[in-house]
Amino acid sequence: MRQSMLTEEQNQLLMDEKEALSSILLRLSKIEIAKDKLPILQKAALQLDELFLIVVVGEFNAGKSALINAMLGEMVLSEGVIPTTTRVTLIKWGESKNEKVVDDAFAVVSYPLPLLKELNFVDSPGTNAIIRQHERLTDEYVPRSDLVLFTTSADRPMTESERQFLQRILGWGKKVVFVLNKADILETESSLQQAQDFIIKNATVALGEAPVLFPVSARMAQRAFLASDETERQRLRDTSRLDELETFISTTLDDTERLRLKMISPLGVAKNLIDQLDEQINAQSDELKEDARTSDALENTITAYERDLESELAPRLAEVENILHKFEMRGLDFFDRVLRLTNVHNLVRGDKIRAAFEVEVLGDVSELIDRQVQQVIDWLVEKDLREWQQVMTYLQRRQSLNLSQIVGGAGNSQEIHRRELIEKVGQKITTIIESYDHVKEASHLAASVETAVAQTALFEVGAVGLGALVSTALLSSALDITGMVAAGTLAIVGFFVIPHKRKQAKENFREKIVAMRINLNEALTGAFIAESKNAIARLQESISPYTRYVHAEQEKIQTTQTQLNEIRQIISEIRARVETTVKE
Repeated sequence: MRQSMLTEEQNQLLMDEKEALSSILLRLSKIEIAKDKLPILQKAALQLDELFLIVVVGEFNAGKSALINAMLGEMVLSEGVIPTTTRVTLIKWGESKNEKVVDDAFAVVSYPLPLLKELNFVDSPGTNAIIRQHERLTDEYVPRSDLVLFTTSADRPMTESERQFLQRILGWGKKVVFVLNKADILETESSLQQAQDFIIKNATVALGEAPVLFPVSARMAQRAFLASDETERQRLRDTSRLDELETFISTTLDDTERLRLKMISPLGVAKNLIDQLDEQINAQSDELKEDARTSDALENTITAYERDLESELAPRLAEVENILHKFEMRGLDFFDRVLRLTNVHNLVRGDKIRAAFEVEVLGDVSELIDRQVQQVIDWLVEKDLREWQQVMTYLQRRQSLNLSQIVGGAGNSQEIHRRELIEKVGQKITTIIESYDHVKEASHLAASVETAVAQTALFEVGAVGLGALVSTALLSSALDITGMVAAGTLAIVGFFVIPHKRKQAKENFREKIVAMRINLNEALTGAFIAESKNAIARLQESISPYTRYVHAEQEKIQTTQTQLNEIRQIISEIRARVETTVKE
């Protein structure tokens, strides 16, 4: 037979299509929902490795292997007087001659013959072989064949086992060509004609029409390609009558519409598969929309919660500053009223002045600050609980929708995973809400705040301990004045000392109050911000399994859609080349 059934351009297209299908299979292998569909495309892609497939069937010793060798022009298969083909054998191209026995019923023979890159043969055991080989042949290779060469021997044409096997393969609707091998053993044209008439008569009954029949001598054709003399080679070739069969095969397989359909077929399978996957992905995307809305709502809720905490905390803590500011104003007014020359007799009583300061200035500052801090704590604890409850509401709503979507069935794996995830996250949050202890949470938060305040090193007694600090600031001035009175110098310098000491005491007092206000504000703000961040972190951690799932699924769907669009483009480009290259 000729070395190639394709033009150079068609052959290049064939290689490009094989490469494209390999790339598509590799891409699809990375897509979870496509994995169970890969065998369909793999099987379709194999048709290009067997672009043209000829299946040779017949009785034991009908010369099937010899016929294949004759058509290939090489001794690719073993021959002999005893049955040599005991299993279904696929003959295909390979870099070197090699036989691989796959199992007891199947083998693959590779051979470095250019024609085998386009045209593969299947050699079969005799039609009276065990049924397993017949099943593999009829179920796996006859449906994929382009031509079935039904080979019968001139010494026993059309046996009963051959007629029975013919009935098995006719159901596939494949083109069957009859070959009468060993025609050279029939010495006269009359005897050859009788054998042909017998085959045609029996085949017509089975086919419903007269068959195509070629008498050949595979033995003569083999002797021809082994002959060294050109004249003898041509004589033997003519005697073999193989040229007529080969011409018929080439003409049949060279049909452009057949070639176009064979090259389009795996592309059609690939496109159909991509369309199915696209529908699945779109369905998953629709199913995920409600999850995406729920996930966004949860994340937006937490973001709004964080924003609210930031905006509301400062005004609430400003109330503490207001208390300190009022305290400062009362203190300065106290110094103006007490540290005066007219009050010199009371100034010698430091303990009395301290007591007056604590009553008139300090008063209930400590309790007011404690009360305000406790109000901030209660606000934060209550807000935290409301946030957990809102998150739970979103999850319950999504859970309800999810259950309504799968009523009447167990749901697919994605729905089951979603339901389990929502239930798991919901149970965790429900447990947190049901076990939420306001007193415990407030006590924990108060302890954190007190620790932060204590670390400022400005407060030694109670929650803030302001009395000792201010009394100390005042005491130094009182003692100085008392000392001056005792020395009898007030008459001379009192007009100058007392105003100076008053100014000094006020500046010292203001400086201490400012430092105290700054440090207390930083301590309280830092403590509450830390607790706010902890609250937000707990919320985010609780919903993160669900939100991570939603984001991962969204990313997976987007990636898959991109992959499917790229594959669809590859299919479209190759198909366009087929339509252009393989044409009448």
